[in-house]
Amino acid sequence: MNTSPAVTGVYCAVATPLRENGDPDLSLFSVHCKRLLDEGCHGLALLGTTGEANSFSEGERRLIVESALAAGIAPDRLMPGTGVAAIPDTVALTKHALSLGVSRVVMLPPFYYKGVSDEGLYAAYSQIIEKIKDNRLKIILYHIPQVSGIPLSIPLIKRLAAAFPDTVVGIKDSAGDFNNMQAIIAELPNFSVLAGADPLLLPLLQAGGAGCITATSNLIADSLRFIFDHVSDAEKSAEIEAAQARINAFRTLSSSYVQIPTVKAMIGLKTGEGAWIRTRAPLIALTEAEQADLATKFAALA
Repeated sequence: MNTSPAVTGVYCAVATPLRENGDPDLSLFSVHCKRLLDEGCHGLALLGTTGEANSFSEGERRLIVESALAAGIAPDRLMPGTGVAAIPDTVALTKHALSLGVSRVVMLPPFYYKGVSDEGLYAAYSQIIEKIKDNRLKIILYHIPQVSGIPLSIPLIKRLAAAFPDTVVGIKDSAGDFNNMQAIIAELPNFSVLAGADPLLLPLLQAGGAGCITATSNLIADSLRFIFDHVSDAEKSAEIEAAQARINAFRTLSSSYVQIPTVKAMIGLKTGEGAWIRTRAPLIALTEAEQADLATKFAALA
């Protein structure tokens, strides 16, 4: 078993900009990735929920990872999502990442069939790992049952971590249940438990968690990084409180409309890059009225 968490820090659930024709805007994406690292992110979790990953083809997903690397971002700063509904596609996407030197991935369970058993989920993850057969691979499980419809139970997590201790090294918990995160830490103290909700970074770190992978870090990575760096510094308690208040305010605003289009619109407001307003169907961009309302509220925060 690992002696310390394999993945720690502030990771951005990176949003994906689009061109007018709906294709990924790889140039703007690369600019955004470098900006996020400059603003304090330890790394980038590409192709997750915020990144609209499941609206992209396997080929597009490969190009997005390749574009980040071509922009000069080191492979060890990337953590792409590679979990899809079909096991062979998950294997192929994960092998592609490994072929580029990217060894850490975030992996959804196969999510189309609902009500599946822990035994079935264990079989799926086991088959993926055994088909890949690469001892470099580090998997962060992805628990987001409100979207995937597939919860990852603590007994399942423990079983996977015990069977594949050098491969299944952590979890992104986006369910918003802090008690569940605490329970995972208690059961697996050297496992990387990463919060999927920005406001939970501070309490999770205080409970022994490893960090976060969040949407609002597209906007306020500096505040999240400040908390991560100074969580144990009593002399900075007032500054930590101020950073937490800023995080909470941005997170609340990002949820004022449908979250992913709202986060993208907020990135556009922050950067002046108009392409960020676009989303891929079935998500749709904010209406002009919603954009105007968001701009007013964003200006008050910024």
